[in-house]
Amino acid sequence: MEIIQTLLNINLDYLILILIVIFFTLEQVLGTQFKFNNRLHHLYHNFLMYVALFLLNIFWAGLIVFTIQWFNTQEIGLLYWIEIPLWSKIFLGILMYDLSSYWFHRTAHYLPVIWRFHRVHHSDTTMDSTTFLRAHPLELMLWFSVSEILTSAIFGLDLTILGVYYLVLFPMFFLEHANFKYPKWLDNTIGLIITTPNLHKVHHEQDEFYTNSNYADIFIFWDRLFGTFKYKPTEQINFGLEEFDEPKKQTFWYLLKSPFLNIRRIQSDKNNL
Repeated sequence: MEIIQTLLNINLDYLILILIVIFFTLEQVLGTQFKFNNRLHHLYHNFLMYVALFLLNIFWAGLIVFTIQWFNTQEIGLLYWIEIPLWSKIFLGILMYDLSSYWFHRTAHYLPVIWRFHRVHHSDTTMDSTTFLRAHPLELMLWFSVSEILTSAIFGLDLTILGVYYLVLFPMFFLEHANFKYPKWLDNTIGLIITTPNLHKVHHEQDEFYTNSNYADIFIFWDRLFGTFKYKPTEQINFGLEEFDEPKKQTFWYLLKSPFLNIRRIQSDKNNL
């Protein structure tokens, strides 16, 4: 328990900043999988999305904490009905948060209103570790935070388990988006259970046939179980969305307002022919 509390004392915003520095630096030093110019410009616009989320989340995070604590006070949720060891509860909690995120993520691809916000993350045509930061703050606050609140209420998960989930999730996000060349054997081994970077990159393929796949954040077996798993060699992937494939549409201000613009989705079905 002391180990958990020590980890939870880490400020998640500081953790994200540290991970940005580490991964972005490594991408400059090590050989990357894909080459592109204007890396600092790319970092700048993606980082502004995180700043916007940080500012809005000052108020929103308090509501999430209050709501989950209220559920816990009332002992609402399935895990209040059974007695299991703490580590088992944490593991089950991570599984349930990831399962909930899978379904909310999958739904975001098919509900037009939610997709308008979620496409901001998929719009990046030159993916690297900072792509993790490119997410519309309103989507994260009003959609995926609902996923966490509902999961906490249904399964009786507390803020400690949510904190551990974040500590696992954030490094995973940076690994999955980082512009490194990962060995393919990872996909055939741990990729049977865990979402490897190569498998997540398939989700960022421009072709919608692949975009609508590999939704899981941590455990790829959700996609295998529910029939949304697809594979494509990483070197053949074209990142982004075709309707965002011009410089002005890759800027912070355009991305921030893009959910409120009527942008026609350019679909591709060439892989279904």
